[in-house]
Amino acid sequence: MSHQAAHKPFELDIPVAESDIDQLGHVNNVVYLRWVQEAAIAHWMAAATPEEKRTLLWVVVKHEIEYKRPAFAQDEIMARTWIGGASPKAFERHTEILRRSDGKLLARALTLWCPIDFKTRRPVEVGAETQQRFSVSDTTP
Repeated sequence: MSHQAAHKPFELDIPVAESDIDQLGHVNNVVYLRWVQEAAIAHWMAAATPEEKRTLLWVVVKHEIEYKRPAFAQDEIMARTWIGGASPKAFERHTEILRRSDGKLLARALTLWCPIDFKTRRPVEVGAETQQRFSVSDTTP
């Protein structure tokens, strides 16, 4: 995936499993967080180089999530994620969870991810090429 392609919003279709539904009859709030992480991982796997995949892992430092509307068992869900700004050891990622049938926003999240070394499992500063590919100064998709 090119530098430019890594900067474009990445979309992931997400099935709603029966186990995602809570006692209120809609998708549990914790599930949205799982979807945010699944979208981030899928984008990383699509955009990272083979070398980056061998040498880097990511851990969440912080999640901010705003729930807008409920999702239900029959809904077709799509996650849209894109990269944001970065410091040497904290990278922003924005994610929207949407209902495909009407495009309604169900949840919005901002996550800070820290790169860690695959072998040592310690935080690491990424190289300039990785930093440029996975961060932007303008965070609007």
